[in-house]
Amino acid sequence: METSDWKSVNRASRTARRLVMTIALFTVWDLPSPRVSLSETPPPTQTEATLDLPSESPLPNGSSAKQSASDTSVTENTLFDEIPSVYGAAKYDQKVHEAPAAVTIITAEQIRKYGYRNFAQILDSVPGLFTSNDRNYGYLGIRGFNRPGDYTSRVLLLIDNHRMNDAIFDQGGAGTETPIDVDLIDRVEIIKGPGSSLYGTNALFGVVNVITKRGRDLKGSEVSGEASSFNTYRGRLSYGNKFSNGLEILLSGSYSNSEGHRELFYPAFTSTNNGITKYADRDNLYYYTGKLSYGDFTLMGGHQWRKKNVPTAAFGTLFNDNRQLTVDERTYLDLVYQHEFVNQLNVKARLYFDRYYYYSDLPYDSGISSPPSLLNKDVTESDWWGAELTVTKRLFDQHKLTVGTEYRDQFRLNQSNRDIDPPTTYLDDKRRSSFIAAYLQDEWAIMNHLVLVAGVRHDQYSTFGGTTNPRIGLVSTWGKTTVKLLYGQAFRAPNPYEQFYVTGTTFKANSNIKPEKIKTYELVVEQYLGNHLRALGSLYQYNISGLISQATDPADGKLFYDNVDDITARGAEFTIEGKWPTGLEGRVSYAIQTTRNDQMEQMLTNSPQHLVKTNLIVPVVGDKLFAGFEGRYTSSRLTLAGNNASPFYILNLSLFSQRIVKGWELSAHINNLANQKYGYPGSGEHRQDIIDQDGRTFFVKLKYRF
Repeated sequence: METSDWKSVNRASRTARRLVMTIALFTVWDLPSPRVSLSETPPPTQTEATLDLPSESPLPNGSSAKQSASDTSVTENTLFDEIPSVYGAAKYDQKVHEAPAAVTIITAEQIRKYGYRNFAQILDSVPGLFTSNDRNYGYLGIRGFNRPGDYTSRVLLLIDNHRMNDAIFDQGGAGTETPIDVDLIDRVEIIKGPGSSLYGTNALFGVVNVITKRGRDLKGSEVSGEASSFNTYRGRLSYGNKFSNGLEILLSGSYSNSEGHRELFYPAFTSTNNGITKYADRDNLYYYTGKLSYGDFTLMGGHQWRKKNVPTAAFGTLFNDNRQLTVDERTYLDLVYQHEFVNQLNVKARLYFDRYYYYSDLPYDSGISSPPSLLNKDVTESDWWGAELTVTKRLFDQHKLTVGTEYRDQFRLNQSNRDIDPPTTYLDDKRRSSFIAAYLQDEWAIMNHLVLVAGVRHDQYSTFGGTTNPRIGLVSTWGKTTVKLLYGQAFRAPNPYEQFYVTGTTFKANSNIKPEKIKTYELVVEQYLGNHLRALGSLYQYNISGLISQATDPADGKLFYDNVDDITARGAEFTIEGKWPTGLEGRVSYAIQTTRNDQMEQMLTNSPQHLVKTNLIVPVVGDKLFAGFEGRYTSSRLTLAGNNASPFYILNLSLFSQRIVKGWELSAHINNLANQKYGYPGSGEHRQDIIDQDGRTFFVKLKYRF
């Protein structure tokens, strides 16, 4: 970025801070209304897996939930009268404009009509988010941060409020390795900003909470099949229902088999097979999930096995050797108890078990004529269990208090690395660690239309000690306008891979790594424009201290991880979305961000300055046939070699039909309609500076419900 651009962002940041102070002073000074009595408001409709307490939510026309219930003309003419709820921002249900964060909700209907077939496509549609892929894993970037090789460890991924980041790499996942079938998603909550005051580690930049469907949403069985580019075939069989005795069940199984590209060309390997690798891009997986609810108890779990061939010859392996692969296996089981007692006391307790298993086959040149190659095997095994208790209670009419505690025992943290033949062991590390945490949050209705949210969490680790992370926010709602002034801190604990991974003469351990920390300042404004349009804008600045990065020890030339970088970022996001009674809906967003390394005084790699996104759903035949259009512009990104990955614009088109024939749904999708050539920056383990992505692809899917 030019110096003038950085100065412009600085001026915008100073203007934003002045605006924040002005709004805060005006809000406190100019509120003559008496304090609202939260205990007298009617309870909203409850949803499962929520801890919502009665609260009165202003609607876009300025009326309350009580008023809207008796005014049918409002609900008939206002498409935003049912403001979506979010759970992950406070660990209880609240309307998105009440949440102390910038929140985006992607619904099941949008997933179907836009034809999203994997988790990365959903995330790519969200303002301010961007993904990358190295043909092994998918990676999520948010607000300008997505360092090459980062396993999405600085965003917390939840499925039904269950933590999915693993215990070895902290990997959240943004590709096919993510253990979820998108057909089972009810909604995705994207909550931007630090979340450690409630969730602890990983929630540096935000929380992504995937809420899956319940048995009542299926009301029977579903079977689906699809075919797509690269000889890819997928199938799913699901059953769900809620019975008259209160028992609710959902069971589902999915599989996917893809040959991938038969040939890929990489100029960095022209000396080997003219840079062409064959049959080295396969992607195979299966996924099972279940959910059983009765009374106050819910038992849920999932298991995914995924094998991916790696065509990029990462980590210095042999090129055009399709033995290189990674296998990821993820399992979890979660028992949840939730009950609302008298006097608006809500209790939620959970007991869970998780397992993550990974291995990679890595073919290397042996350096001798016989055998000419050797196979290295990299393996991790991790198992952990934990428990959490959360209590939410109304106090003194104006307060909603949340108190919680969490314990986690990571009783197996094993890493190994060895050559198969001749047998040589480089790493055989076995460890155990744990943490205990307590958190407190108060939502205080200071006056009518003004709420103060303040919270803090302390985590005590057996490895590095303790860390405390607060957040505070003011949320002011006036008719159709909501203003949020937010500050928060968060952390990410060093993981076993960063602390203890060793391989021969390449890597060495560093057990003295400290948690990396972030401070974020943000102004969010949400404005309803009439009955069908809503505008959202945010200005933010964050500062990361002690970012864990890879470094080289000059004494021995070995790589190791340490707290070596400090980061400063400033940015703005703007979104306008609309929804009409005909079924027409759309969204346009623009994000600008500058993210700099303070020590090196340069922009971060893989950090686009501009993101522009357009989404449009058009009803073609009533509620039976819809067309979905999507466009994404991403500006250039700096690579590790100091080059730029070119900017690109991706156009997608989808068709979705329902209710034409009873029980059947048909959808078709073309991704990258213009066959745009583009690529993402490679990581340190790649010889490729830029890794090219897929051109035009398609899929056709048929689903039958019975």
